Amino acid sequence: MTPFIAEVIGTMLLILLGNGVVANVVLKDTKGNNSGWIVITTAWALAVFVGVTVAGPISGAHLNPAVTIGLATAGKFSWDLVPSYIAAQMIGGMLGAFLVWLFHKDHFAITDDEGAKLACFSTGPAIRKFSSNLISEIIGTFVLVFTIFYFADPSLSLQADPTAKVGLGSIGAIPVTFVVWVIGLSLGGTTGYAINPARDLAPRIMHAILPVKGSSDWSYAWIPVIGPVIGAVIAALLYGFLK
Repeated sequence: MTPFIAEVIGTMLLILLGNGVVANVVLKDTKGNNSGWIVITTAWALAVFVGVTVAGPISGAHLNPAVTIGLATAGKFSWDLVPSYIAAQMIGGMLGAFLVWLFHKDHFAITDDEGAKLACFSTGPAIRKFSSNLISEIIGTFVLVFTIFYFADPSLSLQADPTAKVGLGSIGAIPVTFVVWVIGLSLGGTTGYAINPARDLAPRIMHAILPVKGSSDWSYAWIPVIGPVIGAVIAALLYGFLK
């Protein structure tokens, strides 16, 4: 197990369980069909718990390019490692999306709603207005990354243990689970709270590759990539300024 592999596996589990619950709720004739937003937000939070638990001791469990970039911007993570972490997260996201499709293949086949099928891979806006959608993703990710800094200053972990891996895993899986949960409940209704480029772009690529009918909505795809990055950078800069 290396940090690269840990980020692949952790992100794969995150997407398998996170997008898996969406498939369970929106695809036709599943046991969880129409079980609602509370089910989706709760399972997404617990999906983060699983991914962080597995990857935390090895890579720090970023599982999110926005977290990686935010930590690097704050000087808590080497910029030299950013490309490999993001590559691992994208690979993991694609693998997780493939497993969601494989697991629910029969239900994809009998579901006619193309929008519902796309929702099992990537996010989409409730009201399609790019300026508002971008603001939603910026604010949601800002809350995630800014709160992570205040759970536990990563520098404290490094002072206690110079070999500690900085990331979501450095604060423990349970606290970040609650943060993701409340973001989903409070701020997720406008865009589906991607707050993670690998959570949206990697599965969207798989949607375009796999035999799933319907548009991958590439005109919207930049929002859940750029928005989270901007939100993470703002959080890191504000944290540095306040500190």
